[in-house]
Amino acid sequence: MLVGNWMSTEPVTAPPDTSMMRAAKLMKDKGVRSLSIVDDAGLLLGIVTDRDIKEASPSQATTLDVHELYYLLSEIRVKDIMTARPRLVTVSPEDSVEKAAVLLQRHKIGGVPVVTGGDKLVGILTQTDVFDVLITITGVLHGGFQFGIELPDQPGTMAGLVEFLNSHHARIMSILTAYEPVGAPNRHVVVRVQDMDPTAQTTMLDELAERYAVLYILREDIEPAPDDGASPHPA
Repeated sequence: MLVGNWMSTEPVTAPPDTSMMRAAKLMKDKGVRSLSIVDDAGLLLGIVTDRDIKEASPSQATTLDVHELYYLLSEIRVKDIMTARPRLVTVSPEDSVEKAAVLLQRHKIGGVPVVTGGDKLVGILTQTDVFDVLITITGVLHGGFQFGIELPDQPGTMAGLVEFLNSHHARIMSILTAYEPVGAPNRHVVVRVQDMDPTAQTTMLDELAERYAVLYILREDIEPAPDDGASPHPA
């Protein structure tokens, strides 16, 4: 899963001389929590978040009158408070979404600018985009049921599971595995399967419990949101 397939291709931007007041209004109007700061050539200079603006704003305990406060806020430019290199975190369209998710989590940020060679800004990947990836790859909006099992961390065990499911004519929607903690002898495998004939499903799950250590069996019927299926991100 590449960042270029999931990023928002129209990030909200502002030039470096934008006032802090104007930046705050722009973020509010656009419903975003950050602005990408670019020069006239579209090269990324930095990023300003709503947190940056809050931290740069005078305390409510200030003794400034309203005119002095307004003047102060109008004089602060985003270039004075933005996060710039070398602290600026970016990814490229060819990076994986997984790598971007690690950076979002590690740096505790809500979005990461996407740049090509020469720091040309081409998009932004946010936490919401990462959630979209998770929802899509699991197939949760397409129904079915899910089960989790433990498999020995040995070659061929996954092939055996797939063969078992095929023998029951189960249509696999997704398979996810986890190797946590590192070095554990078993891995957790989560499988989502399309709805089956009730009798065939019961037979399969009974045999599953005989052959594997079943962690859980779960069915969740989640109604798609009104705009599902109209996402700007390709699958």
